[in-house]
Amino acid sequence: MSPILVRPVREQLEHDRVIRLLQAKYKRKFEVAINPGHEQTVPVLVGTSPWYPDLVLQSTDRARKLLGTVEVETAESVTNLEAMSQWATFSKLRAPFHLYVPASYIDTAKRLCADLQIAAAEIWAYNALGDQMRFTLMHRSASSRAPEPKARPAAPRPAPAARSRASRPAARPARAAATAAGRRKTVAKKTSARPAAARKKTARPSRTQKRK
Repeated sequence: MSPILVRPVREQLEHDRVIRLLQAKYKRKFEVAINPGHEQTVPVLVGTSPWYPDLVLQSTDRARKLLGTVEVETAESVTNLEAMSQWATFSKLRAPFHLYVPASYIDTAKRLCADLQIAAAEIWAYNALGDQMRFTLMHRSASSRAPEPKARPAAPRPAPAARSRASRPAARPARAAATAAGRRKTVAKKTSARPAAARKKTARPSRTQKRK
């Protein structure tokens, strides 16, 4: 909780409820520590000074590297003073800064970030629907977006097809030679058969010779 802010009891209960819901949400990817209400459990160092964001996102290994900070605001805390104090401080860290505000104050939060040049990786709106709390992403910086996968290069054409085509011209001369040889044999047979047929014709007597 900010040292410059005292929330009404009802807002403080809602604030701490949102913190615990976000703890369960971020627990899938991070080791999550929370500082609800007046608790100061896990700090982050800004220079040499400890600060206590509502949620501290750390790596799941032994190093516990800082991977993000989260601030949850209520209607009373979306102010210029709060933005200059905490939002600006957490946004200067190397880890991404995530901001959660009531849905009706999302425009005010965006304007404060723009006016004070606060680089929030994500700005979320939350609103209660009965017993459920709904979270809606309203802004995400370009640096926090995952890179788009590059298109894969086209696969080269298989080499065997080119080889089979290249081998075809070599097979054609052999076929042509075999065909020419077959034609020659056929012609030779025909020419050799013609004299015998001619002899037979000349050997037969004509009808006039028989009558004589």
